[in-house]
Amino acid sequence: MRLLVIGGTVFLGRHIVMLAAAANHQVTTLNRGTHELEEQAHIEKLRADRNSDLSILSGRTFDAVIDTCAFHPETVGYSLNVLRGFIGTYIFISTVSVYGDFSAIAISEDHPITYTNPGEPGSYGSLKADCERVVTELMPERSLIIRPGLLAGPYDPTDRFTYWPARFARGGKIAVPDRFDRLVQFIDVRDLAAWVLRLAEAQARGVYIATGPEGRLSMGDFLDACEQAVGNNCQVVRVEEAILEKLEVKPWTELPLWIPVAKQNLAGAMRLDRSKAVAAGLTYRPIKATITDTLKWDQTRDPSLPRLAGLSPDREAKLLRQPKLDQKPGKGPLPGPGLR
Repeated sequence: MRLLVIGGTVFLGRHIVMLAAAANHQVTTLNRGTHELEEQAHIEKLRADRNSDLSILSGRTFDAVIDTCAFHPETVGYSLNVLRGFIGTYIFISTVSVYGDFSAIAISEDHPITYTNPGEPGSYGSLKADCERVVTELMPERSLIIRPGLLAGPYDPTDRFTYWPARFARGGKIAVPDRFDRLVQFIDVRDLAAWVLRLAEAQARGVYIATGPEGRLSMGDFLDACEQAVGNNCQVVRVEEAILEKLEVKPWTELPLWIPVAKQNLAGAMRLDRSKAVAAGLTYRPIKATITDTLKWDQTRDPSLPRLAGLSPDREAKLLRQPKLDQKPGKGPLPGPGLR
């Protein structure tokens, strides 16, 4: 298969390129050349600013194009106007953020898109939604749109998942949100990459939500998995949600995977229906493998470099000093009925 990966050097695209090369596909990457990877020394690299000049693609044909990085509709439109007559399938990596309003439970691919800030430019989810519209207008019968949830695994540039394995590795008292029964969702980037590549090989079409894990996972279950996988001496300290909000802890960034109960418009953000993707062959590795491999990669990074998500030691220490903390380690109440 002749495959063009737009991006291909940071996270999801990097894993797709590695898997495609290992499968002996003819892989080409297109990007600005800001990252040089030794593992891609034998990959054909095209350097271009896709917003201004794609003449480098002149005369080229591809069985599939995987666009991992566009989030401006003008960029997608320009790329497709150049490529659409010379490709089999255009695969656009979107995001579940296109839904905007997550107040409903079990959102599926058929759920309407709600713009986060109608009339206001710049919203990531809204921009991705506009990109999807361009894709379906220009490639109505030869496009595949993937809407991933939170991605986890090696090379994560956001640290939103990596924070937890790294924090358990440090040990000691760990501040965690007190609602252990809340469900969480994420997907190992390698599982997503392998599935996207299989869909490309099959010339699949349509729209898919892509998140995991395989079954129900509560925050308590996830924290237990981190402790078991890392095996360090630590004590989980459950911090009441009212205290987190009082100290203006930022959900999702300072405390990854935490969404306050008060944010009703996000109640279903981690209870998405991924059954369509599973029926189309999406599979998941064990959660502990994702935790262990993510930590192993994180420990290769320069510890002096700032991390982009998670509580700083000072912020965490302040939380741990607050009164009215439930300092009993444990899982808390079991989650009730929900999605599987």
